[in-house]
Amino acid sequence: MSHHVAVIGAGLIGRAWAIVFARAGFDVALYDISADALEKAADSIEASAADLVAAGLMADTGFTTRIRREPDLAAALAGVDYVQECGPEILEAKQALFAELEAACGPDTILASSTSGILASDFAANLVHPERCLVSHPVNPPYLIPLVELVPSPATSAAVTERVHALMVDAGQVPVTVHREISGFVLNRLQGALLNEAMRLVGGGYVSAADLDSTVKHGLGLRWSFMGPMETIDLNAPGGIADYAARYGQLYTDMAGTQTSTPDWSPAAIAELERARREHLPGTGLADRQEWRDRRLMALAVHKREMDNTDPTN
Repeated sequence: MSHHVAVIGAGLIGRAWAIVFARAGFDVALYDISADALEKAADSIEASAADLVAAGLMADTGFTTRIRREPDLAAALAGVDYVQECGPEILEAKQALFAELEAACGPDTILASSTSGILASDFAANLVHPERCLVSHPVNPPYLIPLVELVPSPATSAAVTERVHALMVDAGQVPVTVHREISGFVLNRLQGALLNEAMRLVGGGYVSAADLDSTVKHGLGLRWSFMGPMETIDLNAPGGIADYAARYGQLYTDMAGTQTSTPDWSPAAIAELERARREHLPGTGLADRQEWRDRRLMALAVHKREMDNTDPTN
């Protein structure tokens, strides 16, 4: 199905969304108030497209011609059926931007935000038509990690949520619907639970930051790259999930009683983590390591695509 979309904001997430939509065959208008940001976006998108080709995920870079860089907001919004907003994570800024988007868009245009934590009921509260607004929260970078959380507000039309779900499937993403608004949505609440426990364990002197990372990347993360936690425990006992709960449920219940303290996210604690991380990776190496991460994600995407074709339950 053909879609005409606008991506508002040409930063890291906006550029990645533009790739997602363009490679799926959508016509994409990429807007930013900064001409410099649009110029940098062009170079970044071309580089990412070349990496996708090198990884075998795209045949060529021709899909980037579907991305039109647009410095004029009205022109970017003209004729689009979907808007993906990627502005600052500031409530007042989003409220002002969505009011501007609503005034400039046609009545049937869906307005979605990439926000990681601001609720649609908050940023759309003062709009005339909040029923066409929702959160479409990606995982960074969305052109390599396909999950998208769809978080409607109580005012969001069910038909709008269904339309966005279908659009994301057309875009090659994996949409999940969060049925009730909650801070952090689902992904960041799961990530936050792990991060908070990691901070407790490292801060309490139980394990080093490096060994904590090893525990995840060489342990839990290997299974989690292709299975969720419910399927994981279903397969970790001979009789399935009920058997697992009978064997280990009390262990997790007891552990939960020790996980109620607030972890230390103070400047002093973060300074110690920063020191430990910089011993492993100097600050000057962050950009190169991010590029390495993306290449590893590309290789994983190729592997998962091949394996998914053999999985009858996928």
